Formats: sequence, structure tokens, C-alpha cells
Amino acid sequence: MPENRKTNFIRQGTILAMASIIVRMIGIVYRIPVANIIGDEGNGIYGAAYEIYNLALILSSYSLPLAVSKLLSAQLANKNYRTGKKIFAASFIFSCISGGIMALLIFFGAGFIEKHFYSNFTGISIPLRVLAITIFVVALLGTLRGFFQARKTMIPTAISQVLEQIINAAGSIFFAWSFIRGHAESEVVAGWGAAGSTMGTLLGAATGLFFLVFIYIIYRPTVNSQLRRDKSVDDTTYFEIYKMLIATIIPVILGQTVYQLSGVIDSMMFSKLATGDSVSTLYGVYSTKYKLLVNVPIAIASAMASSLIPTLVAAFTKGDKHGMKKKIAVSIKVNMIIAFPCAFGLTALGSPIVRMLFPSSDYKLGGYLLAAGSVAVIFYALSTVTNAALQGINLMRKPVQHAAISLVIHVVLIFILLKFTKLGIYSLVIGNVTYPLVVCVLNAISVERHIHYHQEYRTTFIVPAIASAVMGACAYLIYRVGYATVHSNVIACLLSIVVAVVVYFVLILLLGGLTESDLPDFPMGMRIGRVAKKLHLM
Repeated sequence: MPENRKTNFIRQGTILAMASIIVRMIGIVYRIPVANIIGDEGNGIYGAAYEIYNLALILSSYSLPLAVSKLLSAQLANKNYRTGKKIFAASFIFSCISGGIMALLIFFGAGFIEKHFYSNFTGISIPLRVLAITIFVVALLGTLRGFFQARKTMIPTAISQVLEQIINAAGSIFFAWSFIRGHAESEVVAGWGAAGSTMGTLLGAATGLFFLVFIYIIYRPTVNSQLRRDKSVDDTTYFEIYKMLIATIIPVILGQTVYQLSGVIDSMMFSKLATGDSVSTLYGVYSTKYKLLVNVPIAIASAMASSLIPTLVAAFTKGDKHGMKKKIAVSIKVNMIIAFPCAFGLTALGSPIVRMLFPSSDYKLGGYLLAAGSVAVIFYALSTVTNAALQGINLMRKPVQHAAISLVIHVVLIFILLKFTKLGIYSLVIGNVTYPLVVCVLNAISVERHIHYHQEYRTTFIVPAIASAVMGACAYLIYRVGYATVHSNVIACLLSIVVAVVVYFVLILLLGGLTESDLPDFPMGMRIGRVAKKLHLM
């Protein structure tokens, strides 16, 4: 196989990863004014509503991009374009039905959910009704994204994600301000503020959908040309396609549902078991300051996993075991080289970063939460990639089983911590670390057992960990010295981040974490190599 095809999935993953970084950066930037507009209570309501929304999305349509990508890429690998067209059509119909049903359930059941499960989050039914409409839009959007991912081009998905987030940002700020202003005298003003923010989510999803429909219309001549050249006999019925679709979707739904249930259960147990009058406010700090920032590097792992699955399916279909192992190894290594410095950086600079981004809120608690729980970045990155590996080699049930085992442990642990300790919101942080840890350990065992994959440890884990630890210490010292000198948190924080990036880049090369032979497999690897040689680091 030509080298450019071997590493194409890394380049496609880089495109999605860069889009994810841009999306997350926009997300952080717009959440700053929104958080200041709706306050910690509004953020708590928004965060809890979003947990329910994500669970509903998973049950209805979250798995569609992966399912469409997996089934369609298998047919395209064998040039069965007619069957591929049927799979896409069946998936689109499925998304309309599943997304529509879930949207109606959430829209009309929002009041019931607030009354019986979220009584401490007064007004949560308002944003839930807005998010219900979004569920239907996202279902259609997911099918189109899966179509383009199956064709091993992540550019349409990447652009749609960026456009979606730009509109989301503008809409969230405008409608949050507008709803807060228009309902200032309401007893549920925080709920209206959260609803304003979710209006941006709806408008953003609609924008992404319109863009992909436009790209699909442009791309249709290519699809029609492939169909005319396809001389294969298509005897696959729609009934068989729906069976394959459901067989692919259900394990993913179960696995992701189990994962998302951890967040929903966390918010529900915290609402019921936590004491004091500031339950929604504390949860707002957790969901906005901690989870928002931790999810930025995790998004990179999700992007790499999305690009891994189609190429892994193609290698699995052709029986290329060496190709499968190489793709898994490269994906894990890329993610660990990114995840380790992110985790150590958030630990060292948690409070300064939160203070820089959210100066008018409780930045001290947010910083403490980050320092305590940023290691979750590493475990989530590893569990996400190994989930994709298991799905790509057709072990769809394994991630479900592992997630279920981890969820049971997670629920028991969170209940004990909330009921019998005074850890409070830190209980959720501990659970957010232990859940992916259990999953990634079980996933790693299964991958090694089923394809005899042996993980390389030195350059994948040990070197990034050492380089990140030194980087974190340098970043902390630079921040302390910088702040003492200029008395500006923003300047000291930005300076320490720049120094941290340089220190990590130098150390990862000097310690042999990246070699010249590795660089072609890495995002912007050749550029890194040229810079490293000029600096005599390689």
C-alpha cells in the first residue's frame, strides 16, 4: 500500500482535530460572556439540561455518523456503490424517525423531567424544549457527516463543525442576553438565560445541516458517476440494511448511553444528595469551568477516533492485520503525545486559566477542580481511541460491556462519596477520572487479546509523561515569576503557556519521544522535522 494511503487517516484525523480545536476554542471564548450573562446558577441549569440532551441525542442519532461511516466504507472498499446508496438512503430515513420521536418525547416531557428529577434546577424545562428541536436537526446532520467520513474526507465535516460553532457562539450570546433582559422579573430567569444559550445550539446545528446539504448536492454528480460504473449485482434488501444498521447502532448506543448516563446520574445524585442552597451554582462551576476545559483536548481524541474507524474497517475487511496494528499504534501515540501535556498543563495552570477566562466567577474553585481532575484527559483520550479500535475490528459489544462495568463502579463510588464524605463537588471530579480509567484498561486488554496487539510503552507513555511533568513545573514557575513581576494574570498565564509549549516540544524530541521515522505519521510531522533539524534537536 502506498505511504500516502497508509497515513491518510492521520491527515484526515488532523483535519478533524484542528476543526475540533477551533470549535473548542470558539466554545471557550463564547462561554465566557455567556457565563457572565447567565451566572453560575444559569450555567448549572444549562449543564444539567445539556446532559439530558446528550443522552437523548445518543439514544436517537449520536451513533449515526459512526454507523453510516462503518457500513458505507465497507461497501466502498469493495466498490459496491449501489449498496452504498441504499445504506445512505435507509440511514436518512432512520434518522428522521429516531430523531423525530426523541424530539417529541423531550419537548412534551420537559416539565415532568424538571418536577420529578431536577427539582433543584428550577426552570430546566425551558432550555430542554429548545434542545428537543435541536435533536431532530442533529439526527439529519449526523447522517450526512457519516456519508462524507465513509469516503475518507473529513473536510465537509470539519467545515460544518466550525460554521456550526460560529453561529452557535453568536446566537448563544445574543439570545442569552435577550432572554435574561426580557425575563428579568421572572422567578425562573436563570432558566430563561440557559434557554437563550441553547438557542445558539439550535441555530448552529441548522447551519451545519444546510451547509452539508449544499455540499452533498455539489457532490452528487460524482456519486452518480460511480453508480453508472458499478456493474455489481445489488441484491441487498432494505430489510437487510436496516438489520445491519441496527446491529451496528445498538452496541454504540448502549456504549455511549452508558457513558452519558454517568453524567446524567452525576447531576441527578448531586441534586438529591448534595446539601446546601447552592447545588445548581456548584454544578455550574463544575460543568463550565472544569468539564468545558477538560473536554478541549478530549475532542482531539474523538476526531482521531472518527478518522481511524473507516480505515480500520477497510484493513479488517481485507484481512490486513499488520495495517490494523499500525493504525491503532499511531492513533494511540498521537493522542498520548497531545493528552499528557494538556493534562499536566491544566494541573499546573488550572487557577490562572480559569481566572483568565472567567474573571467574574468563582475561578478559585474552578482551578482547584482542574488541578484535581485534569488527569481524566489522558484516560478519556485512551478510552476513546481504543473504543474506536474495538468497533473498527468488529468487536462492537466490547465497548458496551466495558462501559457498563465502569458505570456500576462509578455509581457506587459517587454515591458513597456524596453520602458519606464531605467532598461535595469533588466527588464528581473523582468519578470523572475513575470512569474512563476503568474503560481504557478493559479496552486495552481486549485489543491485545483479539488481534495480539502489543502496546509500545516508552515513547507512547513514559517519554510524554516525563516531558509533560517537567513542562508543568516550568510553566508553574514561569507563571509565579511573571505574575510577581507584571502583576497581570493574563500576561503571566499566556507567557507560561508559550514557554510550556516550547519546553515540551524540545523535551519530546531530546528524549526520543518522536524520531525522524515517526514524523510522516504525525500531524504536520515533516514541518516539525525541519524545525527540529534547524535547531539541532534531531
